[in-house]
Amino acid sequence: MTRRWSDGRGRLLVHGPGGDVPVPLELATSWRARTKGLLGRDTVDGALLLSPASSVHTFRMRFPIDVAHLDRHLRVLAVRTMRPGRLGLPRLRARHVLEASAGVMAEWGVRPGVRLSIEQDPAE
Repeated sequence: MTRRWSDGRGRLLVHGPGGDVPVPLELATSWRARTKGLLGRDTVDGALLLSPASSVHTFRMRFPIDVAHLDRHLRVLAVRTMRPGRLGLPRLRARHVLEASAGVMAEWGVRPGVRLSIEQDPAE
């Protein structure tokens, strides 16, 4: 099933053995929102989903981030931490990229093989 989201807010659910972990989510699906991403910010509340995307960079970023590459079924392919000023290579089969402050994805249980789901807030 192909799902299209729009720029806005929602909730990320990390499906783990102990139950679902809810995380506040921003969705960046337009070219403009994906290009801006986390640039110019000092922090992120929860996570930011870039869709479609297969790679990111951290040039002009102010803080290190965790980056998770997701396939088209929202299954985590890989997770890595990137310091500012780095260029991430495109990940084969990645359709979405999830960004968050460095270290929090491990706390949420985001690791390769884990399935995620997204609930977008209704348009205002």
